[in-house]
Amino acid sequence: MREERFPYEDIIGLAHPVSRTHPPMSLRERAAQFSPFAALTGHGDAVKEAARLTEERPELSEDRKEELDRSIRLLEQRIKEKPYVLAEWFRPDSRKEGGSCITVRGRVERLDRYQRELVLEDGNRIPIEEICRLEVQENRAEKEVKK
Repeated sequence: MREERFPYEDIIGLAHPVSRTHPPMSLRERAAQFSPFAALTGHGDAVKEAARLTEERPELSEDRKEELDRSIRLLEQRIKEKPYVLAEWFRPDSRKEGGSCITVRGRVERLDRYQRELVLEDGNRIPIEEICRLEVQENRAEKEVKK
């Protein structure tokens, strides 16, 4: 009759091998080997995105709309002077509901009627329908002469 042998009986009592070239890993490093491979890739980014705050689009009163129309007409009259403006506009968020209010100052390059944008010399393009406030300011050269 054949004697049954326990599997690995010949090595079960030997000491655990230790590499001469690789230092031993900490328990933390060993545990990390067995964690799921990127099971939640992008989860941290999604949490950050959800936590990012946006503002609601401001509702303009009739008075504010009329004031804005007057400012745009004034700008059209002075467009050849390339006046300085202070423009507050709403930039919709591309990823979620809402957006943010942006305030920009600069010299107007032109009013693009086809794209319906206010184009500033520095390259900023402001959609006219998103403007909440527009102040046409005195030219800086005029201000310096007055001083």
